[in-house]
Formats: sequence, structure tokens, C-alpha cells
Amino acid sequence: MPFEPINPPQFPAPIAPYSAGAKAGNTVYVSGVLALGEGGTVLHIGDAAGQTRHILEVIKVTLEAAGGTMADIAMNHIFLKDLDDYAAFNAVYAEYFPDDKPARYCIRADLVKPELLVEIASVAHLA
Repeated sequence: MPFEPINPPQFPAPIAPYSAGAKAGNTVYVSGVLALGEGGTVLHIGDAAGQTRHILEVIKVTLEAAGGTMADIAMNHIFLKDLDDYAAFNAVYAEYFPDDKPARYCIRADLVKPELLVEIASVAHLA
């Protein structure tokens, strides 16, 4: 099945060869999102909650560009640099998923830049 790349025009150019998302049928795959700005500048340094909020907003915009919403997310893949940030991450995450909660996993991992604290990739199924 062919897929449609999803690259909202307001996003900075990716720092690697990938699309922000890909839509195949009624499924949208959102690439791993980091708290990065133009030119790969790290945003909200030292602030896991700020990075989480930025990431979830990017995921939201990506899904909207594909015709979906955050409520369509069925699975989130979560990576935290430090599990001490788990509570701050969850506090923001809960704001974006107030009703039915998607499946997820959360692992501790080193990310591509030392200042990055959170990364999330999502899979959504559109109605």
C-alpha cells in the first residue's frame, strides 16, 4: 500500500531524511518528535514538561495535517532520557489525553542530543 508523506509547512526542515508523518490508508504514523526548533536548536532545555508540551503540540499539528486528532492516537512510543522526569512528563501527557488513553510504552534512552529529555512517536487510526 502506498503512503502519503505528511509534512506540515509550518515545521522547520527535518534534521535527518524523514517525514513528520506518513499516512497509509486510515493509519497515520508520526515520526519520533523531539523538542527542536529551526536548525535543530533544542527548545526548553532542562524542562521535561516544556519539552513534552512542545512535542505533543507537534504531534497534534501533524495529525491535523493528515485529517486526524489526538483522540485518534492508538499507541505512543515514549523515550525519556531520565526516569526522574516521569512525573513531569505524565502531568503534561495527561492534559492531552483526558478521556480514553492510548496504549503506550515508556523506556529510558539516550536521545540524539544531550539536552533532549523526551521523544514521542505515535500511531493513529482515523475514522
